[in-house]
Amino acid sequence: MDPCVQRRGTRRGELPPHRRGRPPFAPDQARQVVDAVLTTEPVDHGLPGHGWTLKKLGRWALERLGRGAGRNTIRRILLAAGLGWKKVKKLLGKAKAAKRVEHMALLAGLFDRVRRGEVTLISIDESHFHQDLDEGYTWSKKGERAWRVSTTPGLSERLNWYGAYDFTHGQCLIWEDGPCDGNATCHFLQRVARWRAGVPGKLVAIWDNAPCHISRMVQGHAGELGIELIALPGYSPDLNPIEGLWDWMRDEVTRGHCHVSLKALRAGCQDFIAAINVDPQAVVDRLWPKFELDPVHEAKLLVST
Repeated sequence: MDPCVQRRGTRRGELPPHRRGRPPFAPDQARQVVDAVLTTEPVDHGLPGHGWTLKKLGRWALERLGRGAGRNTIRRILLAAGLGWKKVKKLLGKAKAAKRVEHMALLAGLFDRVRRGEVTLISIDESHFHQDLDEGYTWSKKGERAWRVSTTPGLSERLNWYGAYDFTHGQCLIWEDGPCDGNATCHFLQRVARWRAGVPGKLVAIWDNAPCHISRMVQGHAGELGIELIALPGYSPDLNPIEGLWDWMRDEVTRGHCHVSLKALRAGCQDFIAAINVDPQAVVDRLWPKFELDPVHEAKLLVST
């Protein structure tokens, strides 16, 4: 019989009485791993990129702590510290916190006038919908990739939608007529005035500071139509509830589906709006405006300025 090739007792002396191996990191070393993730970026340590991955953390631990560890070990350290793998959200650092607070006060006053029937409050915005599909999440079998066939239409194959959301009555309108320029904006305001003709209260429209919104021609035309325009604070799309309409429409119309033509895409968008307008209460619930600011979010804006 051949001699045993395994060394005897090579690891027995390292095992504690309960027969489990020592953790690869001491508590203070584990804290250093967590601190590196929370307070630094890989480039600060001579590693590539600005985002930490388990592989990069393994390299960092080997170089800085002299301890090698697998990805599962590092993952457990991060989870134990209350960290999770999340999608990064963009913070528009040019937004002015004070202006956002002023807008909240203005919106609260408008809401009181809405409840008294003095104002019909409308949010307006533009968005581009491409014929090609939008990627996103769906249900599929485990271990199998969820494929959706695309005819790879060009980026120019898109619709430039104007949208209006009547918060007072829970109704939405979309309109498309070429590029979103000053002339088209004036035409859309005319369409909004006809759409809301006969509703009680003054028409008050909230939108952003896009060049086609602040031009003298557009501002003057809105006055002629009897529409009061209120500009959002700069870099604050989160304060415009119609942004939620675009997300909603993409979920139902273009998420995971490539339309065969712009005509089909247009029909799908229009059918979506017609369907949700049947239930105004559901529209208002889904597109409820932000009446309070998140203090944590606003504090981050103050730091970024």
